[in-house]
Amino acid sequence: MADRYLSFTGTAPGRFLTRRLGLPRPAALRRWSPERPELDGGLLHRTAGKSALDLAPVLARTGPAPDDTGRPAAVVLDATGIRDVDGLAEVHAALHPVVRSVAASGRIVVLGAPLDPADHHQAAAQQALEGFTRSLGKEAGRGITVNLVRLTDAPAAESTLRFLLSPKSAYVSGQVIGVGAHESPAPYDTDRPLSGRTALVTGAARGIGEAVAETLARDGAEVVVLDVPGAEADARHVAERLGGRALPLDITAADAGARIAEALPGGLDVLVHNAGVTRDRRLVNMPAERWSSVLEVNLASVLRTTDALLAAGTLRRGGRIVATASIAGIAGNAGQTNYGASKAGITGLVRALAPHALAGHGVTVNAVAPGFIETRMTAAVPLLIREAGRRMNSLAQGGLPVDVAETVAWLAHPASGAVNGQVVRVCGQSLLGA
Repeated sequence: MADRYLSFTGTAPGRFLTRRLGLPRPAALRRWSPERPELDGGLLHRTAGKSALDLAPVLARTGPAPDDTGRPAAVVLDATGIRDVDGLAEVHAALHPVVRSVAASGRIVVLGAPLDPADHHQAAAQQALEGFTRSLGKEAGRGITVNLVRLTDAPAAESTLRFLLSPKSAYVSGQVIGVGAHESPAPYDTDRPLSGRTALVTGAARGIGEAVAETLARDGAEVVVLDVPGAEADARHVAERLGGRALPLDITAADAGARIAEALPGGLDVLVHNAGVTRDRRLVNMPAERWSSVLEVNLASVLRTTDALLAAGTLRRGGRIVATASIAGIAGNAGQTNYGASKAGITGLVRALAPHALAGHGVTVNAVAPGFIETRMTAAVPLLIREAGRRMNSLAQGGLPVDVAETVAWLAHPASGAVNGQVVRVCGQSLLGA
C-alpha cells in the first residue's frame, strides 16, 4: 500500500501544513538503482583524536570521491583514537560545523574502537560515541542516516563502509556494527560479487524473501527459492524469473535439513533464514497451538536446519548464514509474545553460534532485524496502528522489502567475513528498542 502521507508532504501544501502543525516531515529516500548506484556528491573525511588507521585507500574504493568543499554526500569521522572525555570535544568540533551541510539522503559514519576492558576511561569515551551517534541520527532529518562502526583494521571494514556509504543502506540508521579482524576475501567481481555462489532463501515466494532472492541474484548468486509446497507455483515463478530453481519444502519438517543437503550436492554458500509466521493474540487469549506454531517456524526450524547443514558440510567455507530477527524481539510488542520470543531467540542463536561456526566451519552468522516494512502483511494492519508504525522512527516512514534485502546482500558479500555475530536493525532507527 502506498504511503500517501509521504507523497502529500512532498507537495507545497503538504510542506506548509506539516510545518505549521509540527507534523513529521519524511524525506523521500534515495535508494540504489542501476542508473544511480552511488550517492550524489563527495565524501568529507575528518579525524578526532590520534588514529592509527590508514583510511584513505579504503575510502577511495568504497565511497564517493573525496571532497572538502560544497555539500558532501557523506561524512566519515574517525574517532577510533578517542581515549578520554576531553577527546570527545574533538568529535563535537569535527561534526558541529558540517552536519547542516550534508546533502539530503546523505550518510554520516562514525568510526570507533572496541571498548578496552583494561582502560575504563577509554571504554567510557568510546561508549559515549554510541549515545552520540544514535542521538545525531534522530536529529539529522532529510533522509540522512547516522551509524557507528567499531573496528581495529580499516581493510576489514571495506564491505561495511561500501554498504553504509551507498544508497543501499537507505533505511539503516542508528546502528552500531562491530567489525573483527581482517580477513582477505577471495577475488570477486565488484559488480556481481556473488558470482559462482549458491544462495538458498527460505520463505522466498513473496514479500521480503522474494526481494532478498532478487537482490542476491542481481549480485550474481544462483538462487534456490524455498517455500512451502502450497506456495510452489509462486516459488517456481520467482525462480524462473531469476534464473534459479525452486525447492518446495516445509521448513519445519524434521528432515528439512537433510532434504536441503540432498538437493544441493554441490554445496551452499549463502543460507538466508527468512521464513516466518505471525499468530498474534495477547498471552491470556493465546492457545498453545498459536504459541507453538510460531516458535516452530520462526526459531526451532532455524536451529534444526542450521545444525543439520553445518554438520553435513553443506555450507562451504567462506559461507554466510543470515537469519531474520525483528525489532519485536528487541523492544517487544503487545499481542506478540510468541513472535517476540521467537525473534529474540534468533538473536541468541546468532550471538552464540557465530564464533563457533566461524572457527569450526569458516562460516559467519549474522541477522537482520526489520522494523515496519511495507508488505501485504503490514498493509492489512489497522490504519492508525499502521501510521504509528510508519512514523515512529527517525526517517518517519516505513521501509521497503528491498531495504532488508540490501542488508542481507551486504552480510552475504564475500568481503564481509569480518562481520560476524551482528544483529543489524533495518528499521529507519525505530524509536522503540535499543
